Amino acid sequence: MSTRIGIIGYGNLGRGVECAVKAADDMELVAVFTRRDPKSVTIQTENVPVCNVADVEQWKDKIDVMILCGGSATDLPVQTPQFAKMFNVIDSFDTHAKIPEHFAAVDAAAKAAGNVALISVGWDPGMFSLNRVYANAILPDGKDYTFWGKGVSQGHSDAIRRIKGVKDAKQYTIPVEAALEAVRSGANPELSTREKHTRECFVVLEDGADAAAVEKEIKTMPNYFADYDTTVHFISEVELKRDHSGMAHGGFVIRSGKTGMNKEHNHIIEYSLKLDSNPEFTTSVLVAYARAAHRLAKEGQCGCKTVLDIPPAYLSEKSGEELRASLL
Repeated sequence: MSTRIGIIGYGNLGRGVECAVKAADDMELVAVFTRRDPKSVTIQTENVPVCNVADVEQWKDKIDVMILCGGSATDLPVQTPQFAKMFNVIDSFDTHAKIPEHFAAVDAAAKAAGNVALISVGWDPGMFSLNRVYANAILPDGKDYTFWGKGVSQGHSDAIRRIKGVKDAKQYTIPVEAALEAVRSGANPELSTREKHTRECFVVLEDGADAAAVEKEIKTMPNYFADYDTTVHFISEVELKRDHSGMAHGGFVIRSGKTGMNKEHNHIIEYSLKLDSNPEFTTSVLVAYARAAHRLAKEGQCGCKTVLDIPPAYLSEKSGEELRASLL
């Protein structure tokens, strides 16, 4: 029986979920919900309705997992607890510093309703989180390093676009190459946030907007830019579309550790991603975990979970027997 999927929000993530659902033999897209006029939204899947998000409660018994495709800055802190009261839900909340409070709010809502909620699913948090946990467990005497980019951060770009006076924006996260090489050498450097990455922003202003005020708000934004060397470029809408339309991203999780009675042996664990499309990869992870959420719900579980709580076998279409024979 197919997992019936609903999508809330039809931007880059919503379109990516639609593609990932189409590629999954055990998934079925049943509805897309938007804050816009549904008549103005055209999706790629035939015979699937686009509905106003105000009507979402009418679909409570028709959707197995609702995938939330809003932004972490303002949408998901409100939407995930709200919709966890009606559906099994999954989101890609990626403000690391606020995950504990987001988890608590969603957990309370999901448990009260008897639903399953999965938060912070994607590649970081998500796949990178798993690799940090595995590497820490295997090499307890060591250090973790995470580098992102070079690539477009959807969450940071969205945060800039929420600033008054900003018409559109793209933000690139760029690893500091010297820091990356020092880690790979096994030197175990002590690196501040500022020493590991820089951030580069390309911003289109609304007519009459105060560029200096916008730049200051970007550079002082907590959790996003305040702890980084950030460069802001103001460009035209034409330049943004021409030069910054791609959505590539990626990064590295590295654990440098030692083993032996005298800590004489060095080891490096490195996991890397090189992504042509950040949103399409993120939503492929979301859809795999939607499969897991549905399985947990059918087992009678409820409450909030993260990728750290999900058995890997729950992500796959294959049975346990098939996985043991082909992938173990």
